[in-house]
Amino acid sequence: MLKVAVTKGKVERDFNKLLKKSEFNIDEIENKDRKLLIKTKDDLEMCFLKPVDVIKFVDRGIVDIGIVGKDTMDELDSLNYKELLDLDIGKCYFALAGYPEFKNKKIKVVATKYPKIAIKYFEERNEKVKIIKMEGSVELGAVIGMADAIVDIVETGSTLKANGLVVLDKICDVSTRLITNNKSFENKNNEIINVVNKLKI
Repeated sequence: MLKVAVTKGKVERDFNKLLKKSEFNIDEIENKDRKLLIKTKDDLEMCFLKPVDVIKFVDRGIVDIGIVGKDTMDELDSLNYKELLDLDIGKCYFALAGYPEFKNKKIKVVATKYPKIAIKYFEERNEKVKIIKMEGSVELGAVIGMADAIVDIVETGSTLKANGLVVLDKICDVSTRLITNNKSFENKNNEIINVVNKLKI
């Protein structure tokens, strides 16, 4: 049996559609209600976690496979996992965003949930900025004037637009990935590769 950790929320819903399309049986998952650990008829034991915890569970060998966004992978320090497949779901992108007048101004202060990604972006441009880490609605950092701009994930851009903000620069694309750890990949190689191949549709 393969143990699989899936990011809760939109990634979970998109992954369920992909499983169904790949002819996995997801009856137990669709009827899980509030259960956090589900065994499927395809011999998968699935748990549903926050993205950072998915990577931690893979890293520590608690699960064999993790389903998590590239944004979370890039923000964490390198751990014991390897990426096996871009699932081509949960697609969005990282952007530098702010009020239109900042398109031609030097940005000095940036609010973000993703300080590592923001720092890397500005370092590559040899620009020094102050990074303010936020956990909630990052857009507020720019709206209330605490920061000149924000670095955040953009899917539709509707939240930016509703607050008068625009994309100043696209940083990189993001999608959901399938990851594993070295121990699981060695001990359960055939089962993992079988799942990977079935999801390659």
